[in-house]
Amino acid sequence: MTAAISYLFLQHYWWIIISLLGSLLVFLLFVQGGQTFILSLGKNDVEKTMIVNAFGRKWEFTFTTLVTFGGAFFASFPLFYATSFGGAYWVWVAILFSFIIQAVSYEFRSKPGNFLGAKTYEVFLFINGLLGPLLLGIAVATFFTGSVFSLDEMNHVIWQSPWKGLEAVTNPMNVILGLAILFLARVLGLLYLLNSIDHQDLLEKVRKKLVLNTVIFLVFFLTFVVWLLFATGYAYDDTGKVFMEKNKYLHNLFQMPLNTLFFLLGVISVLWGLFISLFRNSDKGIWWTGAGTVLTVFALFILVGFNRTSFYPSSYDLSSSLTIENASSSKYTLKTMFFVSFMVPFVVWYIWVAWKAINKKKITEEEMKEESHIY
Repeated sequence: MTAAISYLFLQHYWWIIISLLGSLLVFLLFVQGGQTFILSLGKNDVEKTMIVNAFGRKWEFTFTTLVTFGGAFFASFPLFYATSFGGAYWVWVAILFSFIIQAVSYEFRSKPGNFLGAKTYEVFLFINGLLGPLLLGIAVATFFTGSVFSLDEMNHVIWQSPWKGLEAVTNPMNVILGLAILFLARVLGLLYLLNSIDHQDLLEKVRKKLVLNTVIFLVFFLTFVVWLLFATGYAYDDTGKVFMEKNKYLHNLFQMPLNTLFFLLGVISVLWGLFISLFRNSDKGIWWTGAGTVLTVFALFILVGFNRTSFYPSSYDLSSSLTIENASSSKYTLKTMFFVSFMVPFVVWYIWVAWKAINKKKITEEEMKEESHIY
């Protein structure tokens, strides 16, 4: 049976796994998005503590998924890992730093003898909530716009900018996708608060914030999608030669109808979750918008990786661009990991069980005053 598994199948299979992990990560960024509201929504210590604890009970899911996403990328497509982390390292250092101060903040914010004060750690959480989604969005946008690197015969990366990845912020479309991810995370964070907190005054403020952030998210997201439909993309032929193809991503939408269906269903689900939250006072919007986020982001990852598309193109040297065929691990490694990946459903099941146990009841003001362990 295993002998019949082709190398190309394994490369596509592992890009699907990467796409799934990436889409789950974007959904779980609701923790980061929600953290950006700690200072503006919480008008007193109790309200701030409720918000911090709502997201503090979930931050490890996001962090674990980020690590798993990075680990799976390293194992299945090591040349991407070496190229991006070896060349654009200042972007990744900034992202990792923001997640480190998040972990420290949840650990020490309410600890006795905290000499920095709770406000300092709340600011740290705001920084993580702002920089995490924004920089991750900008980094992912380079999958479509390209990066300035070249590879020599030994695949050593030479980054053609002294900013080592930070130059990505000079591309408007990178910033637009980064802002779309940031405001999506903020919207998801607000929807999660509606679902997890029982405090009328706080929920009224949440719904007011939701209106403005929804509008801003839709503007940035739709701008990126319209650009994507008409963008010249990075394609490659049978020999592996990379070339520029006009309307490449639009062609991919037509040539991969199942993936296009995922994308459309995802967008509809996101919009429906927002609609019932804004106009029907529902607290279930997080599930519809969250599921839609996973489907939409998954479809975008497939769009940039399948159908002979370079998923990490070089705008400096086309021949150095990475594809799922030239950047993957060996067939032996991918085949071994193929069987290990069968454990993923059990991990997802564990997360779901833990999530339900944590969210068995909504957070209340009384609980924050009585609970012995709070963030």
